[in-house]
Amino acid sequence: MRTLLLTAIIVLSLSAFAQAQQIKGTVKDDQGKSLAGATILLKKIKDSSVAKLSVTDATGNYSFESIPAGTYFLNATFVGHTTQNSAKFEVSGAGDVNAPDIVLNKVTGNLKEAVVTARKPVLEVRADKMILNVESSVNAVGQDAFELLRKAPGVMIDKDDNLSLSGKSGLQVYVDGRPTPLAGKELADYLRTLQSSSVESIEIITNPSAKYEAAGNAGIINIKLKKNKAYGTNGSVTAGYNQGVYPKYNGGFSLNHRDRNINLFGNYNYNKNKNESPFNLYRAQEDTTFEQHSKMFSRNESHTFKVGMDYSLGRTSTIGVMVNGALSDYGLRNPGRTVITDASVKEPVKLLDVANTTDGKRDNANFNLNYRYADTAKRELNIDADYGLYRITSDQFQPNYYLTPEGVPTYNAIYNMVAPTDIDIYTLKIDYEQDFLKGRLGVGGKGSIVETKNDFRRYDVISSAKHLDSARSNNFNYKENVNALYVNYNRQFKGGILFQAGLRMENTHSEGRSIGRKLDEGSGVFKPYDSSFTRDYTDFFPSASLTFNKNPMSQWTFTYSRRIDRPAYQDLNPFEFKIDEYNYMKGNTQLRPQYTNSIGMTYIYKYTLTATLNYSHISDVFGSPIDTIETSKSFMMKENLATQDVVSLNISYPFTYKWYTVFANVNGNYSKYKANMGEGKKIDLDAWALTGFAQNTFRLGKGWTGELTGLYISPSIWQGVFKSGEMWSIDAGLLKTVLKGKGTVKASVSDIFKTMKWRGTSPSYAGQTTTAWGSWESRQLKLNFTYRFGSNTVKAARQRKGGLEDENKRVTTQGGGLGGGQQ
Repeated sequence: MRTLLLTAIIVLSLSAFAQAQQIKGTVKDDQGKSLAGATILLKKIKDSSVAKLSVTDATGNYSFESIPAGTYFLNATFVGHTTQNSAKFEVSGAGDVNAPDIVLNKVTGNLKEAVVTARKPVLEVRADKMILNVESSVNAVGQDAFELLRKAPGVMIDKDDNLSLSGKSGLQVYVDGRPTPLAGKELADYLRTLQSSSVESIEIITNPSAKYEAAGNAGIINIKLKKNKAYGTNGSVTAGYNQGVYPKYNGGFSLNHRDRNINLFGNYNYNKNKNESPFNLYRAQEDTTFEQHSKMFSRNESHTFKVGMDYSLGRTSTIGVMVNGALSDYGLRNPGRTVITDASVKEPVKLLDVANTTDGKRDNANFNLNYRYADTAKRELNIDADYGLYRITSDQFQPNYYLTPEGVPTYNAIYNMVAPTDIDIYTLKIDYEQDFLKGRLGVGGKGSIVETKNDFRRYDVISSAKHLDSARSNNFNYKENVNALYVNYNRQFKGGILFQAGLRMENTHSEGRSIGRKLDEGSGVFKPYDSSFTRDYTDFFPSASLTFNKNPMSQWTFTYSRRIDRPAYQDLNPFEFKIDEYNYMKGNTQLRPQYTNSIGMTYIYKYTLTATLNYSHISDVFGSPIDTIETSKSFMMKENLATQDVVSLNISYPFTYKWYTVFANVNGNYSKYKANMGEGKKIDLDAWALTGFAQNTFRLGKGWTGELTGLYISPSIWQGVFKSGEMWSIDAGLLKTVLKGKGTVKASVSDIFKTMKWRGTSPSYAGQTTTAWGSWESRQLKLNFTYRFGSNTVKAARQRKGGLEDENKRVTTQGGGLGGGQQ
């Protein structure tokens, strides 16, 4: 069944290619000389709408692929020459067409101003980035920013909605040049609130310049939102309902007002959901096996907000202030049973029933004060001062009930873990740019201070009374200061060569202090201890790129960069988080940053076919192997494995035929992990992985649009230690524009056949083997309504790239553990 369905989608996606027809032609000047770089628009004769865009190559030739039957004419423009339309011509739908030659006359006299209006190509390559122009693609209809990322070359989305680029997971996502302070599921949920109608383009920065943070070994994706061009007031309201196993609700509004000197903006979103995620674990250790079956029920109610103001001080200066944040109330219930078996006789020896519950809050607020100066000499100065805070509480109640194999209660062990966490972040960032030596020079710096305070208290619950366990309670404080300076230069040379190079220096000073009490074996009493550490290191991060763009229809780019991923703050926290009496998780104060060196090559043919080849070597890779302790117990702790090598190839191609559009993307990569953590703790894993995605869009007329999407993810490696199984899904949806184009109604069903089920197996490590499997509410019916009101030409809020979001991102640990499918 699966093979049949996937084959049907591939056939549907590729069948239209057989009907492709090509239009070819030449553009010359009035002296008979070929013009390279002229913009050619193919327009329909009936309404002058643009059907396709092309650019002439070095010989003045251009071509259009896959043109449906009809009557067309050409519009050609070139700077310093008059605009010219061709005679009309017919396209029959069979055989290539030689279009009439176009001759452009040179403009005589003084050329005061040249204005060329044309649609951008779907894909552009520059010295430091690749740009997917969403405005120019009909694939944007009815999508959100998260789904648009599936179409971006090299981007993959795993079962947990984690993003990766070219096979690497250390990816940072920006919106209008500002890093999002989220990761994993929280980031995915936020991106789903950004409708494609508000997105102008997606920048894929696989080789970020020295101006950007050195964090993120996979690179940066920057989502640029549309900017309107007039004064006035506008806004939107949205409401949504999803039905999986449980119902889920969301809604929100945004408002923007701008006059000559002041721009006021704000938005608010509400989300309430409950989810169910089955989880199973089989572990064989020494002469005992553990078979766990549980079902996780999670709830979350959140309020996110942003409000700000920009004030113009004149033609060159603007000052702004912004406050944004999120208030979240969450809970987790995880009942389950573990069968404990003596492997020598293959008979159960006891049962363990657990009924864990966790309740907590995650509150965050960020405050930004910014200043921008830009003059007519192209000098630009940006200053950002930021303060961010997180207040996190967690109250976990964990009863462990032991029974005989026949189900007779024997004894129990009940614990209560209380863990409040405070995180404060301070940053100051300065960036300056100006023209220099026929190119563009940028210099700047950033300073950040992060302070975290964690108080972990574990209680033994005996006869409803709580007794503090001093040996397993702890107080962990951490302070980190990172100071950075950078210089960056880019220039375009004759012959279509674009060059960019930069160097970023970052100095890191960190201090950690873990305070608690432990049993002194000599005296038999608990005595205080202080485990402190201090680290100082300075790193240099070079980056460079070289693009050959002489023939715009065939472009090559070569890149190099060195980057860093520092540990998430909570991954340094040594506190133990119990799953049950036999399994727990804890942080690692000795966790070091991981470093990545990458080289890449990208080829783009006729602005459509894109191929990217990349190689990365990562040292001190973050991994989460399951280790053993006390003979039969296990724990998971993030550690630095040895190395990871990744080779990836990504190919994407968009195609349109009449009312049908398909965007196909295939990404293949090879990953190899190697580590030697001691006797019996060696890792030597490698895997070829393939991700295939095809989105089919059907324009049905009268405001209706249909979609059919197929996704396939082959076996790969999770967290450096688990080999995963394959997953696939098919989604379908309908969109209808209503209320004279101001409203949108969308209905869709995700994972129709409920095939997004995950499975991971760990080979022998520390004397044990582990297999985990499960699923989540991947199949959901989704209904959404959006209404836009007010002026359609109001200028949007001036977007800022604040200084603390790189630090914010590390507050949330990246997903991908054993419970990876849970939402």
